[in-house]
Amino acid sequence: MTQPVRFGFHASHEQFPPSELLALVEEAEGAGFDCAMSSDHFRPWGAAQGHSGYAWSWLGAAMARTRLPFGVISAPGYRYHPAILAQGAATLAEMFPDRFWFALGSGQRLNEDITGLAWPEKAERNARLRECAGIVRALLAGETVNHQGRVTVVDAKLYSRPATPPPLLGAAVTEATAEEVGAWADGLLTVSAEPAQMRKVVEAFHRGGGRGKRLVAQVAVNWAPTEAEALAGAHEQWRTNAIGGDVNWDLRTPEEFDTATRFVRPEDMHKSVWISSDPGWHAARLAELVELGFGEIQLHQVGRNQRAFIETFGAKVLPALRRG
Repeated sequence: MTQPVRFGFHASHEQFPPSELLALVEEAEGAGFDCAMSSDHFRPWGAAQGHSGYAWSWLGAAMARTRLPFGVISAPGYRYHPAILAQGAATLAEMFPDRFWFALGSGQRLNEDITGLAWPEKAERNARLRECAGIVRALLAGETVNHQGRVTVVDAKLYSRPATPPPLLGAAVTEATAEEVGAWADGLLTVSAEPAQMRKVVEAFHRGGGRGKRLVAQVAVNWAPTEAEALAGAHEQWRTNAIGGDVNWDLRTPEEFDTATRFVRPEDMHKSVWISSDPGWHAARLAELVELGFGEIQLHQVGRNQRAFIETFGAKVLPALRRG
């Protein structure tokens, strides 16, 4: 029997203090969202966002205060040693059985540069990702791990583990990375794009070994009562994500992102954010992802009007999607 698609609330630590996000995710649960997801940043994208709480502390509080399943994406091998990520995931999954998944990605210099490690090219980052994923999976399976490679592990073993390891997803934006993570991941986490591009990413994941595995999409949207407000809110908060390409992974600081995107116009935001004041338009776009086979869709309202978004999508968009 096919499981119903889950629609989630994305908690953006870059934009709000953790205490406010905790209240928002409780409101999202009350409005009918099925699940939630947390970002995991050390720095915000730009100065206008202004926050960056520690995701793993927040996840424990959020899961204790709600009954929602949660996910998070982190990058192993830089800011986080893979054994520490495995321990954190095991702890949450033990306390909250069947309510936690986590994705591993190749990372962004914005977050990982603080350790002083040299920031490698994409091919090397993908190789490090795969190596770290193997370490994490072995630890979650109860193995004692010794490893010498891009990272070092000496006699590591997790003593508090869940009865069932949490799903370990691979994060990918490009087709090449999606094909690589298909070999080791339990599922794919990707971001919203045009349906044709998302179809290519899913197909690449399948080619790499991901056929039949779960598909999760994180979708950047911006809803407001008027089109002008929706566009202005997206530009004010999320223009730092509008440049695309390798630049997103290689810039070091929020100030560099602000400089790189200083000429991004409000009308340019439509390329990276689904912007509309019409709940029906949002429902139709999200239905396209359901048709592509995504079983979980995490909605990231990029504007600051989070409570209005939660109320509107809970009342108008989610019911429309569930009616099919």
